[in-house]
Amino acid sequence: MDVWIDRPELAQLIAARVAERPVVVLTGIRQVGKSALLRHLFPTHRYLTLDLPSLAEAAERDPEQLLREHPTPLLIDEVQYAPALFRHLKRSVDADRTPGRFVLSGSQKFVLMREVSESLAGRASVIEIEGLRGVEALAAQPQFDECDLLLRHGFPELIANPRLDAAAWLRDYTVTYLERDLRAILNVSSLRDFERFLRLLALRGGGLLNQSELARDVGIAVSTVGQWLSALTTAGLVVLLEPWFSNRAKRLVKSPKVYFTEVSLQASLCGIATREELLRSPLLGALWETFVFGELRRAQQQQQGSSRIFFYRDNAREADFLIDRGGRISLFDAKWNEQPDRAAARALEGVIDRVGADVVDHAALLCRAANRYPISERVVAQPWRLQPQ
Repeated sequence: MDVWIDRPELAQLIAARVAERPVVVLTGIRQVGKSALLRHLFPTHRYLTLDLPSLAEAAERDPEQLLREHPTPLLIDEVQYAPALFRHLKRSVDADRTPGRFVLSGSQKFVLMREVSESLAGRASVIEIEGLRGVEALAAQPQFDECDLLLRHGFPELIANPRLDAAAWLRDYTVTYLERDLRAILNVSSLRDFERFLRLLALRGGGLLNQSELARDVGIAVSTVGQWLSALTTAGLVVLLEPWFSNRAKRLVKSPKVYFTEVSLQASLCGIATREELLRSPLLGALWETFVFGELRRAQQQQQGSSRIFFYRDNAREADFLIDRGGRISLFDAKWNEQPDRAAARALEGVIDRVGADVVDHAALLCRAANRYPISERVVAQPWRLQPQ
């Protein structure tokens, strides 16, 4: 059964696209709520899921017949399981470009986007669906705190069912994802190596990516690390964050930082299953940074603006996140503290001086504070729930 949690900003974005385009494609990793969202938004649309082998086989064997039997407007879930269907969707859309005719979704982004780019280029609007934002999770479960979010965040089923064993669910999710999606597509010969790769990558989450070091620790070739990383980023499981640079500030760090898109999955891969394990873990700060990054990315995507997120690092200064809006800069550090002090702001102060105070509009420590307050003349402590400026 699909789990529904209200996501008003995302729902508004999807509804607007469906009102404008004949085909809208939603993609994202499994269990982030794509199907529930679509069925809630478009209750009068006919619905097919090709996750059912019989329907996938019928769609692949005779796609034209399937479309005749299921007239538009039509939702097709896990559409990547019937590649032959895309040519017929193209033909149907070329004959009738009425907005909202087809809404497609799929969890295997690498397969789905290949078919979309080949058959539906210029006809479809693509929306990347990620897990729940923290504010969406807290709206559904106001009693949750930040520990709950780090251990359950992103997946609607874990948020909607507080009694569900999140650790067991995430372990099962990892096994299913490995065996059903990534391993089959990557043709991984050693599942043990791939599992070790994922766990070691999770331990490095929020840090600079060193492919040679990762390859050595896993015991695989550097080229294999590159291939697996490419698959994880394409699938939407991992994001590589690039460093920011300008003509005035020479880039001294070229390696990206690596983040998991769902912090709860990262915590699970790191072997953290309980609140007690989380609070005493040396990885708590890195997991909080992953969570904050996810909140910034989700807010940015739903705003549909032209801003980009980077990190900043040189020989002496560092900012976890730098948002560039056409040359206007916002700087953020992620801090687990409830009341960060002036000492915690020194790093951002140094980055402001380096980047240029004339282009920095906002600098904040995103933390667990109850209210926004100034730490220094140029840096504030800001509750993570507040919309970043």
